[in-house]
Amino acid sequence: MAEFEGVAFIRSDVERFCAELVGLAPAIRLWRLAELRVMLDGVVAEASTAAMADARGEGWGLRRLGQHAGMSHEQVRRLLADAPSDGTAHGALDQAP
Repeated sequence: MAEFEGVAFIRSDVERFCAELVGLAPAIRLWRLAELRVMLDGVVAEASTAAMADARGEGWGLRRLGQHAGMSHEQVRRLLADAPSDGTAHGALDQAP
């Protein structure tokens, strides 16, 4: 998959951040890297869930969603079922046709 320009920009930022940690004690480096991973995972998971909910609202099936999201249709189903229906994930399963 070709790297999207925005992803390349973020990648270089993350690489710069990691390079700045090199001189720190290993415990501090590991702690900051763990914080970075948790933050990135959270942001990407939230955005992915919202995108899947939008696609579901457009009539996408669970298998198609899973194929595009890189997970099984059952994982997609559980993720959308657990998503808040306060507008964040747009009531993911409720909007399916």
